[in-house]
Amino acid sequence: MEAMEGILRLFTKANHDLCMLHHRLEKEFENVYPDNANPMKLVSRIKKLQDDILIMTGHCHHLLAAKQDLIDKAQTILLQNRNLLHRMQSSFGIPINTQQDHDDAFTNFKQIIEEWTVQVRSKTGDKTHDADSEDLNKLLFSALVQSN
Repeated sequence: MEAMEGILRLFTKANHDLCMLHHRLEKEFENVYPDNANPMKLVSRIKKLQDDILIMTGHCHHLLAAKQDLIDKAQTILLQNRNLLHRMQSSFGIPINTQQDHDDAFTNFKQIIEEWTVQVRSKTGDKTHDADSEDLNKLLFSALVQSN
C-alpha cells in the first residue's frame, strides 16, 4: 500500500513538474517570439489544421460522390422523359423532330456536363477525353487540394 502511495506521489509530482515546465516554456516563448511566431502555438495550429484537412477531405469525397449521383440521376430522368415523350408523340402520330424545343433541356444538360468536364480538365492539366466522371471528380478534388 505504501509503495502505491509513493508511486502516486511520484506521478503527481512528475505531472506537476511537467505542467510547470510547460507553463514556463509558454511564457518564455511569448516573451521571445511575436504573437504569431510562438513555436508551441504554431505546432498546435499545424496539428489542428492536419486534423481539419482529413475531415475536409472526407467531406469533399462525399460531396463529389453526391454531385456525381445527382448528375447521373438527372441524366437518367431526362433521358427517360425524353424517350417517353417520343413514344407519346409516336403513338399520337406526331412527327418526332430531335431539334424541337423539347430536346433543348437534354441538349443543354449535356452541354453543361461537357463544359464542366472541360473546366475540370483544364484545372488539372488532363488532356485525355476518355476519363469517366468518377476519375473527373478525383482530378477536380486533387486540383482543389493542390491549389490550396
